[in-house]
Amino acid sequence: MTDSNQGADAGAGDVTIREFQDFILNQYGKRDAERGTPGTFMWFIEEVGELATALAGDDQDNKEEEFADVLAWLNTLANINGVDLTAAVEKYTVRGVEGTK
Repeated sequence: MTDSNQGADAGAGDVTIREFQDFILNQYGKRDAERGTPGTFMWFIEEVGELATALAGDDQDNKEEEFADVLAWLNTLANINGVDLTAAVEKYTVRGVEGTK
C-alpha cells in the first residue's frame, strides 16, 4: 500500500507501474472489488473499443485519454485478481521473451 500523498504525486511526473497500480487500488479498490471481475472486464473491453475508435482518428488528446483509460482498467483487473503488474512485466524486462508473435 502507498501513503495518502502517493495519489497527489502520481500526476506530478514519471510514475512506476507499481505506483500507478497502488494509486488505482487506493482510489477505487473497494468499489472495484464489489463490481468483481466479470463487470470490470466488461468496462475494460468497452474502453478498448473506445481506444480502437480513437486510433482510427486524428485527435491525439483523445488517443491519450483512451490509452490512460485502458491502462487504468487493466490495473483494476490486476488488483481484483491479485496480480502484481510489476512482477508480471518481468517476463519482458528481466527474464526475457524468446521468439516473436
